[in-house]
Amino acid sequence: MKVRVYVSLKNGVLDPQGRAIHHAIEGLGIHGVKDVRAGKMLELEVDDTVSDAALEEMANKLLANMVIENYRIERLDSSEIRA
Repeated sequence: MKVRVYVSLKNGVLDPQGRAIHHAIEGLGIHGVKDVRAGKMLELEVDDTVSDAALEEMANKLLANMVIENYRIERLDSSEIRA
């Protein structure tokens, strides 16, 4: 089973990577993008036996820095998986 963990900065945390991306977008001549926040998406292949509690523990203790980041976990069914 595939699991995706989305990690993003909490509101109020400065995002220098997002600002650099925003600046680059403007450099391309594209206007109207008001803000960019960068994050990360991790895709895990896990056994069906891995519990939601284990995924939460993994994200909370390892994948996200809970001081400055939030996370969201999605279990994917076979119709959502793209090659």
